[in-house]
Amino acid sequence: MVNFTEEQLQQIKAAIHKRYLELQDEIRSELVNAGEEFDVSRADDINNILADVDTALLDKQINEMRELEMSEKYLMELEFGDCVDCGEEIGFERLIANPSTQRCIECQRKFEKFYPSGNPPSL
Repeated sequence: MVNFTEEQLQQIKAAIHKRYLELQDEIRSELVNAGEEFDVSRADDINNILADVDTALLDKQINEMRELEMSEKYLMELEFGDCVDCGEEIGFERLIANPSTQRCIECQRKFEKFYPSGNPPSL
């Protein structure tokens, strides 16, 4: 783990928490906006709501929330701030800007070039 100061650790923890709450609000808003068009008390309308919601956006938001949860876990275990690909320091400014990031800038560029969709294939 990178040797962050106590103040930096608190700032990163606050950034993780803030982004997590933002994502919760975005998801809630998306579901509420879709639900306003339907009678949510009727079972058949629930399927219409789910079909209307941008599931790709929700998947992205939920995945980011999971990454934030992992980041917070790693932060608590003092295993935070190193790139998952090269092991080098990610950098405090990058972690504040994107607290769920797992790669340094160079490795992220390589990852995005190799996996343009952002998701590596899985078995």
